[in-house]
Amino acid sequence: MILPDVALALLIDRTTDYYQQNAPTYMTYTEHTHVTAPSLGRSQDIDRSIAVRIADDFAVMRDLPNGEWRTGQAFPIVAYFDPFSGFDFGYFANLKRVDITLQLGRPWVFSTPEPDPGVDAVVPYNSYFAARYAPDSAPDAIHVLIDPTARARGGFYPSEVVEDPQTHLPSHVVMRIAGGDDMTIALDYKVIDGHWVITHGTFSETQHAVFLTFKVIADVTFDDIAFPTEPPDPRLAGTPAPQGSPSAHRRAYAVSCRTASRANAMPASPLRNIAASGACAP
Repeated sequence: MILPDVALALLIDRTTDYYQQNAPTYMTYTEHTHVTAPSLGRSQDIDRSIAVRIADDFAVMRDLPNGEWRTGQAFPIVAYFDPFSGFDFGYFANLKRVDITLQLGRPWVFSTPEPDPGVDAVVPYNSYFAARYAPDSAPDAIHVLIDPTARARGGFYPSEVVEDPQTHLPSHVVMRIAGGDDMTIALDYKVIDGHWVITHGTFSETQHAVFLTFKVIADVTFDDIAFPTEPPDPRLAGTPAPQGSPSAHRRAYAVSCRTASRANAMPASPLRNIAASGACAP
């Protein structure tokens, strides 16, 4: 098997390409969100029908079975989402409400450096992620566990990635914050009608309110997923709003692979070369 750093980079690049080349125009589905605060012994269920325009994540939603209509970002997160990107994400939940904001960002691109003719051997490595294979990893279905290096600070990083042996795209992705709080995003994916989509997700974080500290877990399932070619609701017709880059001023965390202006940003290619003979490029 090739080095886990390289296998992970190839998988992310393959996923980014597939995600961009197979984006649907619209999606409809039903979301079921179960929110719990185990230490408080409380829970809440939120069920909504979702119709969303993918290009700008604008959705028309209705609380089920016959509740209020809403418009805005797809709740709790759009089912067509690439976690390997410079997204901006904010999450707050208690037993009265769940607030999640998502700003889509540019995809990560891990370009493998060119070999250096002045050395005998070149080994690519990732200066932001320390990847290793899980015991059940296989050449045609890798399972990678990742720790952040000292260079990855304050942003989301993939702590676990599982490859589907049939599609060779991720079937399970866990995102955590490097050196931050205990927020965790775990996403399960499937390819449905040629689109790589989320079918299940878990969001968890410790919340602080007045004199209470408690962990809130939101477990989300998407079903009845379809991809209409025409607007499923008249409010989704028209030109999508432009999508900007994640803002540094929001209460959220971001990772970018293409800009180095943020404290937690990665350069255009975090993959570096270790020269087995000759000068090293750390």
